Amino acid sequence: MTARLPLSAVLITRDCAGSLRATLESLAFCEEILAVDSGSTDGTLDVLAEFGARVIEEPWRGFGPQKQFAIEQAAHDWVLCVDSDEIVSPELRASIEAELAAPTHLFYEFPRRNRFLGRYLHHGEGYPDLSLRLFDRRQARWSDDVVHEKVITLGIVGRLRGDLLHHSEDTIETYLAKQNRYTTLAARALVEEGAPMPSSKLLLSPAFRFVKFYVLRLGFLDGVPGLIHILIGCFNSFSKYAKMIEIMRR
Repeated sequence: MTARLPLSAVLITRDCAGSLRATLESLAFCEEILAVDSGSTDGTLDVLAEFGARVIEEPWRGFGPQKQFAIEQAAHDWVLCVDSDEIVSPELRASIEAELAAPTHLFYEFPRRNRFLGRYLHHGEGYPDLSLRLFDRRQARWSDDVVHEKVITLGIVGRLRGDLLHHSEDTIETYLAKQNRYTTLAARALVEEGAPMPSSKLLLSPAFRFVKFYVLRLGFLDGVPGLIHILIGCFNSFSKYAKMIEIMRR
């Protein structure tokens, strides 16, 4: 086998024992699995120990800062950042290993396929949902955003074949609870940045989102799960701006 650059798989974790095992199994090809944990009490640490992961305890900083801290602790400069409910597919693993044998870029993105209500989505905002997760940490960094964080680069981003499989929350109730937290964080961040009062966006943003993902990106082909997924996304847009207005008026 052709030698390749060593790779650290990097995760941030907290009370995710239920989904973590499948994630770690898919990362067995990495030279290191590093998890930065922020106070798990549900058996997450036991699962990490079972797979030989290196664990660092660190209080929660927000998504972007927490992930940046995590990659800075990795043993290797090339890092693969995944969430605790994501699985590297065999095809994606093969693409990563082949590319690291002779990298042509410093950063790579690949499709993320979202599972919702028991099925993988193929259209709308559920797919391809391109995600930049493999990179040389010396040439890129995570943004400081406390939610909806992203990797900041200054070069051309390569694209790999194969999907990162994302298993969303199992029930509508838990999924909505997570989205409620995210929209609150996003609203606060926008207010802190000095964004203007978003009154017009209360209606326009959800409507535009529905047309874009359900019609133009063929979300209707994903049936009822696709419709529900997109409608929740539209409500998230409305909720974020409604919360902004509430914060501003306070």
